[in-house]
Amino acid sequence: MQSTSSDEAQQLAEQVARLAQQRGARVAVAESLTSGMIANQLGAAPEASSWFVGGVVAYAADVKFKVLGVDPGPVVTAHCAAQMATGVAELLSADLAVAVTGVGGPDPDEGHPAGTVYLAVRAGSREAVGHHHFDGDPTQVIEQSTVAALQLLRTALETPH
Repeated sequence: MQSTSSDEAQQLAEQVARLAQQRGARVAVAESLTSGMIANQLGAAPEASSWFVGGVVAYAADVKFKVLGVDPGPVVTAHCAAQMATGVAELLSADLAVAVTGVGGPDPDEGHPAGTVYLAVRAGSREAVGHHHFDGDPTQVIEQSTVAALQLLRTALETPH
């Protein structure tokens, strides 16, 4: 049986699929903390091949720097999340991109407690960044981060151009 957050993520991905198809938008992801969970949800959504262009799992800091063009320095920041979203949008020629970076735990990282998550979405010249603190073990933090990222992506798709 799937968990509630998995069901919610699936429903959100289906909503993203519908909205992306309606807008003719190309969607990409840049993931660190979530290690491909967001891409997994989007890739399983209806007609994914027509709107989901792919993603980059940039778990290591140097991959963020080299592949996504993130400024060297701390990676558990709003600035890093925003640069990840911009970097993957440019790399994959996407109209919209969502990115996530953070600390899954169980230990703190870069002075941030476990559960600290930064999300960003890039839609053309528009950008939105969110900061969250999720409770639970690393798996629960990843699941909650995936849902939050899909919610952010859905909101960006619902916003008029």
